[in-house]
Amino acid sequence: MPNPKGNPESLQPFTTDRAEPLIAKLTLRVPQSMMDKIKSIENYPEFCRQALKEALDKFDQSDDEQQ
Repeated sequence: MPNPKGNPESLQPFTTDRAEPLIAKLTLRVPQSMMDKIKSIENYPEFCRQALKEALDKFDQSDDEQQ
């Protein structure tokens, strides 16, 4: 039985303006000092996504140059 005081708007599907939805999760271990510095950055999840994207792009470029 549904909660009569529930909020039906919260049941709407989640939408995003990104080209690709953020559905995968990555977990890694870092030193506490690095974690503290990362957490001090405003919107640190987006910062980490951008840093990983830049590193992967650089990795792809160096991989292409080796071939």
